[in-house]
Amino acid sequence: MIIEQRPSPNQEDRPGAGLVDFLILHYTGMRSAQEALDRLCDPAAKVSAHYCIDEDGRTWELVPESRRAWHAGVCYWDGITDINSRSIGIELVNPGHAFGYRPFPQAQIESLENLCRSVLERHNIAPQRILGHSDLAPLRKEDPGELFPWRRLAENGIGLWCDEPLDTDRDLVGALQEIGYGYMDEDAGKVIAAFQRHWRPASVTGKDDPETRGLAAALLQRIEQSFA
Repeated sequence: MIIEQRPSPNQEDRPGAGLVDFLILHYTGMRSAQEALDRLCDPAAKVSAHYCIDEDGRTWELVPESRRAWHAGVCYWDGITDINSRSIGIELVNPGHAFGYRPFPQAQIESLENLCRSVLERHNIAPQRILGHSDLAPLRKEDPGELFPWRRLAENGIGLWCDEPLDTDRDLVGALQEIGYGYMDEDAGKVIAAFQRHWRPASVTGKDDPETRGLAAALLQRIEQSFA
């Protein structure tokens, strides 16, 4: 695939050995690709990502993978709060919930899949650490949102998906914390909604229900099996 260069000044050295073990997906939440690129390259904005993909599949590299981009912000996953230091961030051009959220076009997702495969060839990133911004920051973020095709990506070897909920009485809060989610004590409803937005996008209620508990248990089982 052809990747164009659009260097952003919003970057810095990765600390330590430069470990990369997360892949984080976002939507831009802006009206156009140009508006998003301008912001991601604006020193005053203090935000960036490693890559940005337009709706027609056109792809830009803004920050080298060896460098720390500023895309995750205040976040938490599995006890880790500095996700920027150990992740690759990819922005997908989409107006988002604020400006007319819409499905991600085929060309955009094809480019994303190709890019993800190349990233995964270069870095040892476990499937359960391919996440959306809302997974890491459920109190303030919704992207890439319930229209993002997580199932399709998982079927193509990028991330995890669970089709069948388990019959379980396992506590949902505890299961989500084991998966990696934080902020349960601050607003459990928003955390549950973030889980549903990723793994049950057809019904994002923020409510604890048997299907959500079953899907969380199934996902935990998948993760545990990967370590067996």
